[in-house]
Amino acid sequence: MTDQLHFETLAIHAGQQPDPATGAVMTPIYQTSTFVQDGVGDHKGYEYARTGNPTRTALEACLAALEGASHGLCFASGMAAIDTLLKLIKPGQHVLAADDVYGGTYRLFVRVLSDYGLQFDFVDMADLKAVAAAIKPNTRLIWVETPTNPHLKIIDLAALAEIGRAHNLQVAVDNTFASPYLQQPISLGADFVIHSTTKYIGGHSDVIGGAILTNDAAAYERLKFLQNTIGAVPGPMDCFLTLRGIKTLPLRMERHSTNAQKIAEFLADHPGVKKVMYPGLSDHPNHAVAKKQMRLFGGMISFLPVGDAATAKRIVERTKIFALAESLGGVESLIELPAPMTHASVAGSLLEVDPTLIRLSVGIENVDDLIADLQQALSGK
Repeated sequence: MTDQLHFETLAIHAGQQPDPATGAVMTPIYQTSTFVQDGVGDHKGYEYARTGNPTRTALEACLAALEGASHGLCFASGMAAIDTLLKLIKPGQHVLAADDVYGGTYRLFVRVLSDYGLQFDFVDMADLKAVAAAIKPNTRLIWVETPTNPHLKIIDLAALAEIGRAHNLQVAVDNTFASPYLQQPISLGADFVIHSTTKYIGGHSDVIGGAILTNDAAAYERLKFLQNTIGAVPGPMDCFLTLRGIKTLPLRMERHSTNAQKIAEFLADHPGVKKVMYPGLSDHPNHAVAKKQMRLFGGMISFLPVGDAATAKRIVERTKIFALAESLGGVESLIELPAPMTHASVAGSLLEVDPTLIRLSVGIENVDDLIADLQQALSGK
């Protein structure tokens, strides 16, 4: 039945039935570590909360429905989800990753998983010919973000999935920046979708979490085994808070996107800004792809101010509504310098970020107030 319902309805109801014991409309927080069994081995689906918890089950079912997936698994963080997915790759096998990814992802790949025999290369995935040319005989997975972090490149997921199928590779998409409301990679051919649910899905900067969604039944069974065995799972309160956030996801993403569009246009016309990276601008190099595969263009903007790193630092420290903080996707607006903050781990690598680049997570405040805040920060007065 869920495939007949619209996204907004699924966000409120998918995986969430009234509590059979009390009729409670909201999914209860099953704050328990263990479950009574009727007999030895007779556990009616739940035995120990690391293995499964009804609050987590509701969240996993809801996220799967929103991404158009058959299976969902939730984790204690987005990085825990990524690490667990990469456990499908064996030592000596190769992962082809985008050359513009979250600094924590790069750090996990290069400084941790490489020590266990996994091989990684990074390529501009907006260049599909470069992707095909970088595939090796031992490549097993293509890893991509879109929009990318922090340069807001847009990757043609349908075309990338075709390359994957042609080479018998699986494609994993970190969909955190877009959220399932703006983009559903599985419908475009991806095998796995990953989220830091901390961001837009939770939406209120009050809970950490991650998720993997897939239609691959065999991979799901292996990932579920790993989820239980490794144990990096969210607690029931975390799941409850994330479920609560999901209910307003469509409304929030509409406002994030409309605010960001207006702010991107303001920045593009500002004499103190030399470059704006936002897929909703017609001069963005991947605007046509974004228009094809996204509902709206999201709440993330990056830009380069006129001046040096000291200029950029002054700007991010002068805002009054935009809070100087890492992370993104909450209802409040944030501003940061990726080079020394979220992407410090890529310093000195091919993924190194321009020290003057400023990243905005545009919130749902009144857009005129946000523009005025940026105006005064850019003016330096």
